[in-house]
Amino acid sequence: VQLQASGGGLVQPGGSLSLSCAVSGRISSIDIMGWYRQAPGKQRELVVIMASGGSTNYAESVKGRFTISRDNAKNTEYLQMNSLKPEDTAVYYCYMNIRATTGGPAFSYWGQGTLVTVSS
Repeated sequence: VQLQASGGGLVQPGGSLSLSCAVSGRISSIDIMGWYRQAPGKQRELVVIMASGGSTNYAESVKGRFTISRDNAKNTEYLQMNSLKPEDTAVYYCYMNIRATTGGPAFSYWGQGTLVTVSS
């Protein structure tokens, strides 16, 4: 099982960008999906986490601007980022807690990271 993230790039302040993260490999279920980010010289921080039931927890700094969503049929999660600010510049990592088999243990997986740069 691997996660493949895509969609990063350069965007001007106030602009929008969408990230996606797809699972490759056969799985049974995804318990948790989420996004983290790591800015230069800083620790990795939570952006948003979403449980299988749909409940979400956003970082205060992105509330009202970022939206997480999922496509269960494609085993893919998305992060829509609007009203981007220079302080959103970071490498964004997708995260999933996945069960490979029904009733089996869940393991954590990370995507490779995609760079988002917000600059004029």
